Amino acid sequence: MTQQNCNADDSRLERGRRALAEIDGEAGEKVVAALADIAPDFATYLLEFPFGDIYCRPGLDLRAREIATIAALTALGNAAPQLKVHIAAGLNVGLTRDEITEIIMQMAVYAGFPAALNGLFAAKEVFAPQSAAESGA
Repeated sequence: MTQQNCNADDSRLERGRRALAEIDGEAGEKVVAALADIAPDFATYLLEFPFGDIYCRPGLDLRAREIATIAALTALGNAAPQLKVHIAAGLNVGLTRDEITEIIMQMAVYAGFPAALNGLFAAKEVFAPQSAAESGA
């Protein structure tokens, strides 16, 4: 993430909005918008803490943060919607499909085959539009 997106002088909410846009793009905005009518305060918490605070910390670049996030969500085994968003974010910050597939496969060792299978099927869904575009379909 660029240093300007994590300016310590900005509010947590401002930093979070910029970080979310850079990492997740339109998918992240859809999550926040979907919360507007049921839990707008939760949308604010989502922007401030994970994106305004954690993603803006020094020490790991966005690529490394998305590797960790994809691995954790795969290991949970019950977070397919969030995993799909972060697989797309991983692609957005420079991970390849092969790297994402390997991250998910690695989780079979620690989280079990069911969790890895669920993760691979989530990745397949995220990769499908890109694969179709590459094949000219």
